[in-house]
Amino acid sequence: MIGLVIVSHSAQVAEGICQMITQISSSGDHKLPVLAAGGTAEGKLGTDPKKILDAIRKVNEGDGVVVLCDLGSGVISSQAAISMLEPHEKQFVRIADAPLLEGSVGAAVEVASDSHTSIDSVIAAAEASRQLHKK
Repeated sequence: MIGLVIVSHSAQVAEGICQMITQISSSGDHKLPVLAAGGTAEGKLGTDPKKILDAIRKVNEGDGVVVLCDLGSGVISSQAAISMLEPHEKQFVRIADAPLLEGSVGAAVEVASDSHTSIDSVIAAAEASRQLHKK
């Protein structure tokens, strides 16, 4: 199953999104592999590549991980985290170019609808949420 990592400058925002998408997408014995990587190690606003790296490794069940980020430096910290992965891990981790909340919901619904879905399908579902902002 594809894992999801939610990166926000606010730990509370990241946790809240994880709780919401877990509630709307988990059913029965299948719990969505999702973790929040918000805030810094000191509990302040910001992003921390080490927290993101740890979250990626924890949710990786072998099918890949999609990282969803809130702001520019969240993307930079996520890229830094991915650069710290071993080569065999890196190839299965991607950052979605999607709004954090809507993209997280789209990705979660895609993962929950088919536990064998591809990482490309999860990325496409997350990125499709950008269309909501263009109307």
